Amino acid sequence: MTGTFLRGLAAGAAGTVALDAVGHLDRALRGRPASPVPGRIVDAVAERIGRSVPGTGRTQEFRRSALAALAGLGNGLGVGVLASAVRSSGVRFPAPVGAVLAGATSAAATDLAVAGLGIGDPRTWSAAEWAADVVPHLAYGAAAQAVLEAAPTDRERRTPRRPAGAVVVGRSALLGLATGSRSSLGFAGPVLTAPRGSGPGRSTLPGKVATTVALAVELVADKQPGTPSRLSRAGMPSRLLGGFEGGARLATRSGANGALPATAGAVAAAVGAVAGAGWRRWAADRMPALTAALIEDGAALALAAIACVPGRRRPALVAVPR
Repeated sequence: MTGTFLRGLAAGAAGTVALDAVGHLDRALRGRPASPVPGRIVDAVAERIGRSVPGTGRTQEFRRSALAALAGLGNGLGVGVLASAVRSSGVRFPAPVGAVLAGATSAAATDLAVAGLGIGDPRTWSAAEWAADVVPHLAYGAAAQAVLEAAPTDRERRTPRRPAGAVVVGRSALLGLATGSRSSLGFAGPVLTAPRGSGPGRSTLPGKVATTVALAVELVADKQPGTPSRLSRAGMPSRLLGGFEGGARLATRSGANGALPATAGAVAAAVGAVAGAGWRRWAADRMPALTAALIEDGAALALAAIACVPGRRRPALVAVPR
């Protein structure tokens, strides 16, 4: 019996071993030193929280190296658990795609920290520096994906998924466009239109109430002057994740593999975010800001309804064990 969390830990551990092995092999072949980036991240985080790595001289360096190694281990295990949870939810990518995505997620966690903490700018890295970063993380992704596929969870065995058809992919894209305007619609649309009950593709009354409140909060917050741009570092990721989740939920409702619908939802969310920002800029000199925002609200809600209302009572495909 394999659970999502334990399988994720196993996948993350296998990926971390593969990443470290490829990194050490690269250092041995090229005779290069270990990367100073993990240690710099530790120092930068310590500075951000108003502390420093305890000790002096070699003692401080040893502690810095240990903390950097623990951070890397946490990255590897965390991404493994995340990938396992995504797969258990019904988003099951082909092996090569899953491997690349897992490796890219692990790399992004470090590279974004490098950029966000002001340690360096990955955009200025040389080809050799990028190779030293990309190749080990691809090894991580390949090893993690191998474990995920070799150990399906009990939930995956009970709920096989058929390939997603054009209809569910198209509806996921429409929901993604809506999510680009209002990020909460990615989960609010499927939840509010789902049949009552528990289980895949359904939603309980408390869940519907909480979702309605969350959607209302975003609709109000969007009208406030201090709300950050949807295209900012804080705004865009939430819309991409919302589009991804919305596609996955619609796929679950129809018993389909969520890989393609979730991808379509995320891509469409990016398009919707750019289009929505363009609309607000165009409307700025032509109508009051509140009017433009309310028009966008209506368009986003209409798109979400078109995407989520059809097929809401279709039961998900469930395999009954003999």
